[in-house]
Amino acid sequence: MKLKQLEGLLGGLDQFPHPKVELEQYPTGPHIASRMLFTAENSFGDVSDKVVADFGCGCGTLGIAAALLGAEHVVCIDIDPESLEIATLNAEELELDMDFIQSNLLDLGWRVDTVIMNPPFGTRKKGADLDFVSVALKVASQAVYSLHKTSTRDHVKRTALRDFGASSAEVLCELRFDVPKLYKFHKKKEVDIAVDLWQFVPASNQS
Repeated sequence: MKLKQLEGLLGGLDQFPHPKVELEQYPTGPHIASRMLFTAENSFGDVSDKVVADFGCGCGTLGIAAALLGAEHVVCIDIDPESLEIATLNAEELELDMDFIQSNLLDLGWRVDTVIMNPPFGTRKKGADLDFVSVALKVASQAVYSLHKTSTRDHVKRTALRDFGASSAEVLCELRFDVPKLYKFHKKKEVDIAVDLWQFVPASNQS
C-alpha cells in the first residue's frame, strides 16, 4: 500500500466526539500516523506479519494503520470504553479483524512483537508519557515506536536507556503534530507542536 493511500484511508476514520482532558485525548492525524507506520514497516520491517499492540489507542488510528500494512494481528488497548467503541466501528468499516481491550496499561503481562503509540504528552499528569515507554519496553520483543514532544528529547533518551534498560533509543524524524482547539483552556484555534518519532529497542532484542 502506498503512503498516500494509507493516509487517505486514515483520514476517513471517526475521532473523539467528546475528548477527555484528563486522559489527554488528542486525535493522531492521518499525516503523522501514516508516516509513523510506514517508517516502522518500510525501514525496519516491524509491522507486516508481526503481532502489533497499539497502546492508548484512542479511536484506533495507529492500530488500523498497522492492520492495513499487513500486521499478522493487532491488539488495541485503551482505558476509555467510549474510544474503544469508536475504534471498533472504524475497524469494522474497513473490514479489519482486530482485538480491542479495555485495560490499564500497567496491568499487562503479555508479549507482542511491536508496540506503536501516541502516549499522553505528560502535560496534565507529569511522567505519563514515560510510563507508557516503560511498559512498552517490557511488552515488545522487537521494537517500540512512539511520539514525544521534541522539547523532551534529552530526558526521554536518558530515561529510556538508563532507567528502562532499552538497548537503543533513536529519533527517526521530527514531525509536526496539529492539536485542534478541543478544550476550554486552549486559547488558539490550532496549535502546531514539534514531536519526535522514536524507535526504542528492548534489551531482549539486541542484534
